[in-house]
Amino acid sequence: MIRSMTAFARQPIEQKWGVGAWEIRSVNNRFIETNFRLPEAFRYLEFKLREKLRSKLQRGKLDCSLRIDTTGAQADSLAIDPEVATSLLNSHAELQNLAQIEQAPELTRLLAWPGLIKSAQVDSEQMEKELLATFDEAIEQLVKMREREGQSLAEIINQRLQGMQVQVAAVREEMPAIIQWQKDKILARFEEVKLEFEEQRLEQEMVMIAQKIDVDEELDRLDTHISEVTRLVKKGGSIGRRLDFLMQELNREANTLGSKSISSKSTAASVELKVLIEQMREQIQNIE
Repeated sequence: MIRSMTAFARQPIEQKWGVGAWEIRSVNNRFIETNFRLPEAFRYLEFKLREKLRSKLQRGKLDCSLRIDTTGAQADSLAIDPEVATSLLNSHAELQNLAQIEQAPELTRLLAWPGLIKSAQVDSEQMEKELLATFDEAIEQLVKMREREGQSLAEIINQRLQGMQVQVAAVREEMPAIIQWQKDKILARFEEVKLEFEEQRLEQEMVMIAQKIDVDEELDRLDTHISEVTRLVKKGGSIGRRLDFLMQELNREANTLGSKSISSKSTAASVELKVLIEQMREQIQNIE
């Protein structure tokens, strides 16, 4: 299966330590290029993340970002340190005795005392493990989208290949009539100017003309390249560069076909072939 290089994946994260999401955007590129936007505390993960991407993808420009919000989880895990709270209340009672004043403690002010409120400690190794696992899920999601896009591209390319086969077959079928038309045209010229001609001389001229306009070799190469493109699209994998090279070869043969053309039908076929090739080339630029 072929893959497109254009895709997007978003994998949400919900853990005890907080929530967040991985986002990966992929566009076409000659090679694989990775860019990361990570919270400062997780920049050390870049190497591992890059290796994960390179193990799954061959080409494309990839922008990866991580968003994390731990405030909600921290609020849920807040707790009063009973030892610190007891010490503060005892100190308050002592102050009342010394001052001989009864006054209730201001609890809101006591909450600001350093160490009174403690939060659950986050296991950094576990957190890293969970982040990497969700990143794997994001990559898998991205790959599936690239495969779906690739399937659509394959259908477009196969349609264009079928169109090219029709044009090549039409030119093959037309070539005997084109040669006969050229022969009749020469004879008509001779008749018009009332020139006598030798049959042997006419045959020699026709052989020379046939050699100049012979496109069997170009048609054979077009058929060969079309078959190879069809085979690669069916095979799948990372074939974008090979397909791009074959588009250049197809275009060369179509140009040669046009330059040898002496009829409007073969010229039109050459133009149509180049249009189909260009349409395929536009799609192939986005294939991995």
